[in-house]
Amino acid sequence: MKTNITLLALILIIGLAGCHDHRRDHVIVDPVYDYVPPLPPTGIVSTSLDNAVRLDWRPNQEPDLAGYNIYVANNYDGPYTLIGSAHLESFIDRGARNGVTAYYAITAYDFNHNESELSRDVVYDTPRPEGFGVTIYDRFLNAARSGYYFRGFRVLYFDTDDTDFFVEYDGSIPYLVVWEDSDIQDMGYTVDLDEISVAPEAGWSPTKDAQAIVGHTYVVWTYDNHFAKVRITSIRGGYMTFDWAYQTAEGNPELLQGGDIELHKGTRNRHKRR
Repeated sequence: MKTNITLLALILIIGLAGCHDHRRDHVIVDPVYDYVPPLPPTGIVSTSLDNAVRLDWRPNQEPDLAGYNIYVANNYDGPYTLIGSAHLESFIDRGARNGVTAYYAITAYDFNHNESELSRDVVYDTPRPEGFGVTIYDRFLNAARSGYYFRGFRVLYFDTDDTDFFVEYDGSIPYLVVWEDSDIQDMGYTVDLDEISVAPEAGWSPTKDAQAIVGHTYVVWTYDNHFAKVRITSIRGGYMTFDWAYQTAEGNPELLQGGDIELHKGTRNRHKRR
């Protein structure tokens, strides 16, 4: 019995020694390797920020999705340059500059580094400056601090060539007032400043003023063909506090979201203010 076991073991050892691992002589190709790229992302929305643009889009549904690449160009036809990547459906371009329009495209890629084509959505945006917690006074109470100048980002005297709007009380009721060469419109109550995305085409106040109400957002069309928005956060005594955003690109009505928006071509003639 021992002799038989020894013989079988010897045969097994000889057999193994004579085997050749052919796998070492050939490149093994994985039959399930994925060469198919994801679909291009869709539903892209841009948000104008101060010297930045935020991009959001719908999530891709591929199970092997690894992330997204974000590209930017000076026009829709490109060329597009890679500026960053994201694993979630959101990205902030902090290289954007106020008043400069940028076009964006996004691709999706999987774990095998297959990358989709550029997204087909027409997405462009023009960042704009913004400010928060600015306080101005009733012009009858403190005329030197009753007006605001968007381009200069400062509070100033209500009756100057640079004043875009000012505060004036009629009895106990405060009003936001613009001059004859400008326009203003009350857009109603908003949850925050960003709720108003673009300037309206019509509906401007014929009296060049609007009652100031806490929580309301107002759009101002300045004499030099720029758009701005103001949201009042508080009113106390003879003064009020507000947040604002101003589009530095002339004629561009974008105040939040980018898109295929025709610029306002109208221009204004400056009237002498007294």
